[in-house]
Amino acid sequence: MGRRSLRLLLNLGAGTVALAASIPASAQITETPRTPDARPAENAASVQAEESSPADIVVTARRREETLIDVPISMSAISGDQLERQGAVDITALQDKTPNLTLQIARGSNSTLIAFSRGVGQQDPLWGFEPGIGLYIDDVYVARPQGAVLDIFDVERVEVLRGPQGTLYGRNTIGGAIKYVTKKLGHELSGTARVAYGSYDQLDLVGQIAVPITDSLSIGGAIARYKRDGYGRNLTTGVDQYDKDVLAARVSAEFSPNDDIFVRIAGDRTLDKSNPRHGTRLVGNGTDPRYAPTNSVYDTRAGIGDRNRVLAQGVSGTGEFRLSDAVTFKTITAYREGSTDTVIDFDNTALPTLDVPAYYQDNQFTQELQLLYEGERLQGVFGLYYLDATASGAFDTVVGLLNTTTLTSGRVKTKSYAAFGDFTYALTETLKLSAGLRYTKDDKTGTVFRRNYTGIRSPRFGNAAAVPGLIRTDYTNSRSFDQFTPRFSLSYEPRRDLNLYASWGKGFKSGGFDMRGDAVFTPTTVNGYDPEKITSYELGLKSAFLDRTLFVNLAGYYSRYKDQQVTVQVPNIAGGIASFVDNAGKADIYGLELETRLVPARWFSAQASLGYTHAKYKEFLTFIAGGTTPVDVANQRVFQNTPKFTVNGSFTASTDFAGGTLSVTPEVSLRSDYTLFEIPTPALDQDGYALVNASANWISGDGRYRVAMNLRNLTDARYRVGGYNFPGALFGNSIIGYYGPPRTATATFEVRF
Repeated sequence: MGRRSLRLLLNLGAGTVALAASIPASAQITETPRTPDARPAENAASVQAEESSPADIVVTARRREETLIDVPISMSAISGDQLERQGAVDITALQDKTPNLTLQIARGSNSTLIAFSRGVGQQDPLWGFEPGIGLYIDDVYVARPQGAVLDIFDVERVEVLRGPQGTLYGRNTIGGAIKYVTKKLGHELSGTARVAYGSYDQLDLVGQIAVPITDSLSIGGAIARYKRDGYGRNLTTGVDQYDKDVLAARVSAEFSPNDDIFVRIAGDRTLDKSNPRHGTRLVGNGTDPRYAPTNSVYDTRAGIGDRNRVLAQGVSGTGEFRLSDAVTFKTITAYREGSTDTVIDFDNTALPTLDVPAYYQDNQFTQELQLLYEGERLQGVFGLYYLDATASGAFDTVVGLLNTTTLTSGRVKTKSYAAFGDFTYALTETLKLSAGLRYTKDDKTGTVFRRNYTGIRSPRFGNAAAVPGLIRTDYTNSRSFDQFTPRFSLSYEPRRDLNLYASWGKGFKSGGFDMRGDAVFTPTTVNGYDPEKITSYELGLKSAFLDRTLFVNLAGYYSRYKDQQVTVQVPNIAGGIASFVDNAGKADIYGLELETRLVPARWFSAQASLGYTHAKYKEFLTFIAGGTTPVDVANQRVFQNTPKFTVNGSFTASTDFAGGTLSVTPEVSLRSDYTLFEIPTPALDQDGYALVNASANWISGDGRYRVAMNLRNLTDARYRVGGYNFPGALFGNSIIGYYGPPRTATATFEVRF
């Protein structure tokens, strides 16, 4: 399919399509189609108990269907219904429910994802840098973080896999993987319509429909429209800050003539036209009032402009063919592309003291083939994977006090090939051995260009009169990276619903080229940087006690982390900003994750989670003060976006009310202190904080209607989720922060048929 045809298909479907589909967390991939008469569980207190026990939840963490308890991996599975009922705005809400996870919206954007798990991730969304947590939409890998802040509507469940997943998911899952799983259409007419109105004139409109054409063919689609005024104002331009303006859509067709064949063709499109988030100044610049902090952390004085547009879209085809009772063949073909036009005002003033207009563009083609085997004692999967991707972009770094601009542009092309296998063999009725191995080879070609200009902005961003100056970087180079990533685990199940396991595995994040690299200051930038590597050990317990009323998932882990890719950006004496990537030596990470759930009665459930991470550098080699010999600064560096403790607790109480079921869920989540960068910055680093949420849901007796009220951040806490640090008078002493949402209230009405 050509790119013109792709765009035509997506544009035609934009009004009738959706990003995902939803059913309860307990439902399996092959669930019964949803009909008005098939939803009795929706009108009882069991709805608020998430409709089935964790012992029955079916997941696909190992590329095959297994119960959550049987999977020897530390993971969480959260239903789309649970997220919707508790008022989750997007997938960043997962960090409040999942141990040792950080999901944040990137600095300056409304839809770029920053993800960390167990201390491992990637903060820099620049093209050329790979994420450390893999994101998958129905087994399709999303290579770039732009447009990856997925809204929660019509999603079946989200699986969060912690620790390296290099065997089954490959490169760039060194810290874990997040799987956004959508629902099959089924063969019954069904639909959902939802409207929500809340604080700051929030208005959400979501509609979904599935239509059977024949007994074997169904088509469906949905659309979601999100609008909200900003939490603050741009005091220079008058527009909203932290607003939301998103249209997301999906269309799909599914063909299943019998139980042995399933084919799905799907297209999705998300357009985000929210204003750029410029952040807020945390310090002044002497006595100049133009640089003074604003009264509200959601306000700004940024003068660079308010244009921001992020587009992410794709098509995919999935086929599952049962060749025999034991063997199934699966193929997943996908093409995705995205573009971003944005601006970042680093100084947060009306002046062009430190401004960055930018654009990003990417596309990717992926093909995966799987052969699944389900025998009496042996189960597993063998697969082949291919990715062909290009990410490119350009930005200006404007230093207004010097009347200079540095243009940075380039692209990185990646071709990745992999073969993998993972199998489980039952040694006895209670003892299982799992073994897996993946070989990955990446071929990368990077092109980087940097040039100085005299004037405010370069010709690329609208200043044709800018005077070209020194070319700082101009090269094209290629490198190949290959890696074996094995995994072994041993599971002991002495009784039903008790799984004791031990595992060992490896993961890696691909190397590459620094798109900001300055060959004048760091000539070795043309050589690129090496992959990250991790080796992880894990002991775990997954269990159900007291006649399945108490569930406990516990995991302890230890990881050896090598060659972590750390981006360092520092002001230089020539008036620009020098960037370089360090492979930062060695680190040890260990911790634990505990998730519990108690359901003592049909009308009451409670759950709690605890995450603990201890991450410490053992060696951190870097070049400082213009030196040519690397220096070990491990005692001066810390892990970013990694609180030592994450805690979550909630309970749900339900009762019959007005011909339906009324349930109330209070929730509290806590995060201990964390830093935003590897170098501690007191002006930016975030102290520990707690978020308190509450939700109330009424569901009619026939399950067709839902009325809800969701209150989030009840204490109106202020907490930083990102920042920039460019101190000094030349850069306007630009230390700016970005903040999570304030207190909000949202009322929702939903009807299903």
